Amino acid sequence: MNRFIFALFLSVLVLAPAFSAQPAKEITSPDGFINTKPVSLADLKGKKVVLIDFWTYSCINCQRTIPYLNAWYEKYKDHGFTILGVHTPEFDFEKKMENVQAAVDKFGIKYPVILDNDHSTWNSYGNQYWPRKALVDMKGEIVYRHIGEGNYEETEKAIQQALKDLKAPVPGGMVKPPAAIEVDFSKIETPEIYLGSRRSAPGQVRMVGRWDTQGEYAENKSADARIVLRYRAKNVYFVASAKEKLTVKVLRDGRPFGSIAVKDETLYQLILDPSGYGEHTLEIIIPRPGLRVFTFTFG
Repeated sequence: MNRFIFALFLSVLVLAPAFSAQPAKEITSPDGFINTKPVSLADLKGKKVVLIDFWTYSCINCQRTIPYLNAWYEKYKDHGFTILGVHTPEFDFEKKMENVQAAVDKFGIKYPVILDNDHSTWNSYGNQYWPRKALVDMKGEIVYRHIGEGNYEETEKAIQQALKDLKAPVPGGMVKPPAAIEVDFSKIETPEIYLGSRRSAPGQVRMVGRWDTQGEYAENKSADARIVLRYRAKNVYFVASAKEKLTVKVLRDGRPFGSIAVKDETLYQLILDPSGYGEHTLEIIIPRPGLRVFTFTFG
């Protein structure tokens, strides 16, 4: 399920005007709770306006929305509003409670997070992409939906409108979180690239050295292995891990661009380009065996 493609074409799509309110489906078979005791939509019906946010922690599209989610939660949590972050993993390592907890701490998330490891809640909502939001009003009905990044002002206006049912003062204005990163998707022409055999993209990436390709990732088995790819974007990230900390060298257009120490199973930033969007060649030099690469994504 390609996160980038949908973010590119639907980052400005708001589905609220196209459908009438419908009952929200309950959270099913949760695999754990963070920042909260066990909670359900039934517990919150008639008490809170709820923004359900489907996310997974290694997704850059999800990460870029978190500053807005954090800001909305802080602004409205004392006015009858909450967020339920339904964490539905893309990769197996995202099912680990300790990994999700570390991500919640890293991103400063204070709202409740619910682990949806079996995708049951995700499936009940007919979901296919990260991130996705559904706003549930006091009556337990979905009154607004949004897929992908963007449309933050539209989403906040929907929150404010739903809170008016509480017959209490609602803070006005729009949040502008300082940590938020805006992306011009019209200038990103390289889709997300998966290296595992389940969704590999032959021809897009050149792998030098000996590699073992598994369902979700490719792991180098030789020293001085390399990954080379051509991309058109501004920033480059990859989801990777290593059993022991491993520092890789990053080259852009044949010139050193820095180095990245990889260990934990998460998203790493390879290229942060101050010169803007453009077409470049990325090369990663891996000094010894043991790097697992899941996917490349762009911003």
